[in-house]
Amino acid sequence: MLYLLYELIQNTEAGRVLNFLRYPTFRIIAAGVFALLLGMLIGPRLIARLRLKQHGQSNVREDTPDSHQKKKGTPTMGGALILICIAAGTLLFADLKSRGVWVMILLTFGYGFIGFLDDWLKLSKRNSKGLAGRKKMALQTLFFLVAIFGLMCTWTKPDGSFGPTLLIDTRLTLPFVPSHWFNPDLGWFYVVFAWIVIVGTSNAVNLTDGLDGLAIVPTIVSAVTFCVLCYVAGTTLHIADTETVNGVARLTATPLYRYLGILQVPGGAELAVFCASIVGAGISFLWFNTYPASVFMGDIGSLALGGALGALAVFSKNEVVSAIIHGIFFAEALSVMIQVASFKMTGRRVFKMAPVHHHFELKGMAEPKIIVRFWIVAILCGGVALLSLKLR
Repeated sequence: MLYLLYELIQNTEAGRVLNFLRYPTFRIIAAGVFALLLGMLIGPRLIARLRLKQHGQSNVREDTPDSHQKKKGTPTMGGALILICIAAGTLLFADLKSRGVWVMILLTFGYGFIGFLDDWLKLSKRNSKGLAGRKKMALQTLFFLVAIFGLMCTWTKPDGSFGPTLLIDTRLTLPFVPSHWFNPDLGWFYVVFAWIVIVGTSNAVNLTDGLDGLAIVPTIVSAVTFCVLCYVAGTTLHIADTETVNGVARLTATPLYRYLGILQVPGGAELAVFCASIVGAGISFLWFNTYPASVFMGDIGSLALGGALGALAVFSKNEVVSAIIHGIFFAEALSVMIQVASFKMTGRRVFKMAPVHHHFELKGMAEPKIIVRFWIVAILCGGVALLSLKLR
């Protein structure tokens, strides 16, 4: 919004004063700081309202260790705070002409709406079942299709005939492999692959949200990582380089994305603004969600954040690398799949309880220790992902 205002008045005296708004780096930092401050400001009042509305209702899942029953009475749906802050930071500082920004908003708040339905059913029906799995998956797929075919697809082919044409680069990039060496093109199958990444990540974050602060810090780490990846893939910055022509060395300017051997992402800098909003909103929520939590994220937060992270993986062209970035979420989801498959095939359970963080709880490990160790692993995963940039 502020960026559009700047574009309207850039040739005036006021426009020259607001010249700093044209720099993505400023807007990235400003979006994060604004989301953080807003969350700290409105958080206490929102949590108090949630506690009043949910007084006397059990917000603890049934499929958790018995020790979690002491958390009854803690209000849920705190993810609404995160969504408010993300919306404020993004709409205020991002370039709203960017299709990518609107895709991120649609998927994040669409999945947040699904989470809201799930949480509302749990509270109103006074059980932990919520929205049926098939209905949840159907709604996730619906919002995904609207985003892809409504915002990231044009219905006029290059030859002028009618037909869908994807505005997304359907090539894949692999970690530690330069894009000019190997980047297979999936064509229209890429839509299916993108669906797996986005819906899978959304549900993986939802599974991880089982301990105080466990899901939000890996989310913050992932958002920081994607912020860097989006910026370097979408920036117009050039790196000074030399090339030799006919035995003569001359200075050249190489685009940053080409220097790093990654695919260019048009509008990547604006996606970085969105990432920064997630970081700021996540830190403000962590203030209230850290052990012992004053509020739970709820599905309204976990499904929305998971959908946002999955979409960032797709639109920043880091679909495969996201398996590293989202190492914690991937491990949690994998533990559930292994548990279910093992029980169906052999009648035995691999873990004492799945997701795997409950396994460590039942082994006697203190909740804060599990949480902090998972945070450390998340930071390592983000570092490895960023390391792959230079090694490409």
